[in-house]
Amino acid sequence: MQRSAPRLARLLASAAVPVMLIAGCSSGSDSSSSKKASDGNPSVSGSASPSPSPTLAAAKYTKLPDPCKSVTQKTVKQLVPKVKDTSGLAAKSSDATARGGCSWNGLDGFQYRWLDVAMQRFETVPGIGSAEEQAVKRYGEQVAAATATKGAKSGAVAGLGGDTATMVTAEVTKDKEQYQQVTVVTRTGNVVAVLSYNGAGMESAKTPKAADLQKGAKAAAKEAMASVSTTNT
Repeated sequence: MQRSAPRLARLLASAAVPVMLIAGCSSGSDSSSSKKASDGNPSVSGSASPSPSPTLAAAKYTKLPDPCKSVTQKTVKQLVPKVKDTSGLAAKSSDATARGGCSWNGLDGFQYRWLDVAMQRFETVPGIGSAEEQAVKRYGEQVAAATATKGAKSGAVAGLGGDTATMVTAEVTKDKEQYQQVTVVTRTGNVVAVLSYNGAGMESAKTPKAADLQKGAKAAAKEAMASVSTTNT
């Protein structure tokens, strides 16, 4: 089969898998949410004092790492051969202390690879919940979103350095091309990270093995988890 360069270019233009942890979504870490939750009506003179609220645990992590530095350039080069930019493309974020993301992609011959990491950090907010409670909830939502893909297979992953992790693997067809897609959702304290790694053999080239992508995704996710601790020491 003759491989068409223009058709390949069109395929690459639409190959990126969307980040699941979308930058700009509302969260408990937003300063506006915190203010609204903490503001109260002035006490009325002579009225009974309100019952004290239970003390919520403070956020374990106060900073987010730079998502584009959360995976080492060495690992990026290994997972994304002929990567366009080892520094990565940062996602736009309305609050870099609360959420962020970065992606890398490359084409080696007709083998295409895409790597993406997105992170979200939560703050303790009275009336909403502790930072970790909110992170636990978001973690569950992200796992559910990943497993919603038709034919997806998921399972717990150990040894990544966080509190909990789930890996989801699926085959996705896009523009008549077959992609192997691996998503690793992790949580450490009040930070949730979603790492996506997918690949395809363009123009009828061989589709990458799921096991190879899973191994690479785990290595990158482990580095992303470690970066959270390092940034907060």
